[in-house]
Amino acid sequence: MNQIWEIFEGPGYSNGAFTPENVILSLLLAFVLGQVLAWVYYFTHRGLSYSRTFVQSLVLITVVVAIIMAVIGNNIITAFGLMGALAIIRFRNVIKDTRDIVFIFCSLVVGMAAGSQRYAIAIVGTILLSLITLYLHWTAFGSRQPHNGFLRFSFTGHINAEHPILVILKRFCGNFTLISAQGGTMGGPGVEYAYQLMIRNAGRNEEMLSELQNVQGIENISLTMQEQLLEV
Repeated sequence: MNQIWEIFEGPGYSNGAFTPENVILSLLLAFVLGQVLAWVYYFTHRGLSYSRTFVQSLVLITVVVAIIMAVIGNNIITAFGLMGALAIIRFRNVIKDTRDIVFIFCSLVVGMAAGSQRYAIAIVGTILLSLITLYLHWTAFGSRQPHNGFLRFSFTGHINAEHPILVILKRFCGNFTLISAQGGTMGGPGVEYAYQLMIRNAGRNEEMLSELQNVQGIENISLTMQEQLLEV
């Protein structure tokens, strides 16, 4: 294992061996590992904020940082000069998703490792980051079950704790919350109720609505389901 690590580790900064062959190898490795990160991001992305340019930027950032590390080498004067030049650039893009920031940071670190010829760290780090990201994606780590339905109906009468409407909701929903109860529109005698629901099985929505319609005095039943993509 130590021999394999030494093969991939490369000379690093200690030998100062920034030959053309080593620089080309570093850039090619940065390009490959940047694509791995980009593919993992593409595969695990969920939501409405997907951007093709952002995925391409993950690859480019990794390669650019590798070039910067090759330019700096062991020269501290070059490093300070490059820092001053980069300070002139203004980045005005607002990144709304914290996960996108993490992927940018991963690309920077992998590019630094590849550019400094620490190949083993770059490869092993990319593999572990990818596996962790896939694990978090497949297990839906950190997600909660939000209220996924919105029920509205009109009812003539008072709904107490043992009312048939609440009995039906308890059977089909894991949880439900009364949002509002106000007088009917156009001066009608009924009361308009609005509930947020956490439905156990969306495939039984029609059965739930059918049982609610059989309750005497209930009218104008409306059920709206929330899309999973709207989860924040």
